[in-house]
Amino acid sequence: MFGCDCFYWNQVSDFHFPDSIPFSLPAPIPHWPQGGGFATERINLGEIEVAKITQFESVWSCSPLRGKKKTFTCYRPLGIPDGFYCLGYYCQSNDRPLRGYVLVARDANAQNPEFCLVCDSKSDSPPLKKPLNYSLVWSSNSSQDGVGYFWLPNAPAGYRAMGIVVTDNPNEPDVEEVRCVREDLTEKCETYDHIFSTDSKTFKDEFQVWTTRPRTRGMFATGVSVGTFYCGTFLSAQDDLIDISCLKNLDCNLYGMPNLEQIHALIKHYGPTVYFHPDEEYLPSSVQWFFKNGALLYQNGKQKGLSIDCEGAILPPGGENDGEFWIALPEDDDASNDIKRGDMESAELYVHVKPALGGTFTDIVMWIFCPFNGPSTLKVGMMTIPMAKIGEHVGDWEHYTLRISNFTGELWQIFFSEHSGGRWVDVSELEFIQGNRCIVYSSKHGHASYPNAGTYLQGSSKLGIGLRNDTGKSKYYVESNAKYQLIAAEYLGGAVKEPYWLHYMREWGPTILYDSRSEVEKIINLLPFFFRFSVENIFDLFPTELYGEEGPTGPKEKDNWVEDEIC
Repeated sequence: MFGCDCFYWNQVSDFHFPDSIPFSLPAPIPHWPQGGGFATERINLGEIEVAKITQFESVWSCSPLRGKKKTFTCYRPLGIPDGFYCLGYYCQSNDRPLRGYVLVARDANAQNPEFCLVCDSKSDSPPLKKPLNYSLVWSSNSSQDGVGYFWLPNAPAGYRAMGIVVTDNPNEPDVEEVRCVREDLTEKCETYDHIFSTDSKTFKDEFQVWTTRPRTRGMFATGVSVGTFYCGTFLSAQDDLIDISCLKNLDCNLYGMPNLEQIHALIKHYGPTVYFHPDEEYLPSSVQWFFKNGALLYQNGKQKGLSIDCEGAILPPGGENDGEFWIALPEDDDASNDIKRGDMESAELYVHVKPALGGTFTDIVMWIFCPFNGPSTLKVGMMTIPMAKIGEHVGDWEHYTLRISNFTGELWQIFFSEHSGGRWVDVSELEFIQGNRCIVYSSKHGHASYPNAGTYLQGSSKLGIGLRNDTGKSKYYVESNAKYQLIAAEYLGGAVKEPYWLHYMREWGPTILYDSRSEVEKIINLLPFFFRFSVENIFDLFPTELYGEEGPTGPKEKDNWVEDEIC
């Protein structure tokens, strides 16, 4: 094994484990309405029952010399309920508050035979078994006691390990420390966030640490994240070679998901305030207001557009985005300009609720509609250049997603949709405005979602070239905890009536092709020579939407309606 270029805080008296203070939401979590298995602290996955552990004790921590790498700490779960077993340890970097979980499990049949949701098990083998022994994956320094040792449980035949065990001594862990899970109750996982790596210049085989997540995710996926980590001595993560797994939820009834009353309680408690930029010209409205004030439905080959009723019943449902239909603004310039400005009074969030990570989390996806997306603003170095038309389109749909733990009803993360991408932001990094309600900032003209006020560059931040996304507080805001409409929750059957317009799968605006290349070339020719190193290279740095804009589709046509968020 190879030694780590690290300080060992548990050996040197001048050093100690970092003060990883657990994060807590600003306000206590309320008592949610009763019913079903939501927020009962345990979730039945069929043959096994799981509980979430968020209390830990530090086992080993590493800080590279000369401060060139991030520090990280490995944790052992504490407070495991009677009858439950550890599946693996937790690990995170030390640049944020202690914020994570691991699942612990027990045999649901043995504990509650009358509650078992999978009564036709095809195996006589127990769902959980002790490992046979352990393999040492890596140690920070094999010649010293009390440093870091990373152990992979060796599962019996037909079983899979769920995570890594860490010790501060070279003694192999006790086989009672963790349990392995029967293979048919597991799914493949993949590496996700990179936590740590040793100095590649020092070691032939670089030791790396990652978080893990189910490889297949989305509304209908059954993979359950255990919250453990993976590590290895290779330069990149090869998911096909990962020798730990995630769990699988065999409960087709998704017993841990919230009911209607609980959904409304969650939205009222966590619903963010969406702030629009102080100089925003193109504000949101309700879909009904958009239709009522003159939006027209066009069909390919027909010159005249049709008025759309308030509920959108005239819109052709189903099918796919084949270019046959699209929505456009009124031909009258005054009426068109009135619609473009939107209507804050009618604006509301449209909410889609769906299972995440095998029903152990709930995703509350909040969509906001703006009748018009304004022109882009180009940034080249210190210069800011408003574009005349480029970036404009009719019918702008944007969203953000609250991810809620079904064990407790705690807000865990928020996904901020940023044009064609986006990112998950941990709750510890959010800006809270009142209680457990945070702020979502909508960017000027583009309406992308961000967690903080400021300017975000879409392009090359290194060169300072791209499209500006400016955000800030203003008098224009929508409180989503009060102004929302629940439009879909498929797992509840027919309990939520989906509006007609939701099933319109075509474009909410006409396709626009920009003559942006000639316009941008004129601008580039006026720039200092430093920025004119290559017109072609500069164009490659701009986002693709600078050059053309297909009419945007509605929420149900987006990939994330069924799949997980793009990340």
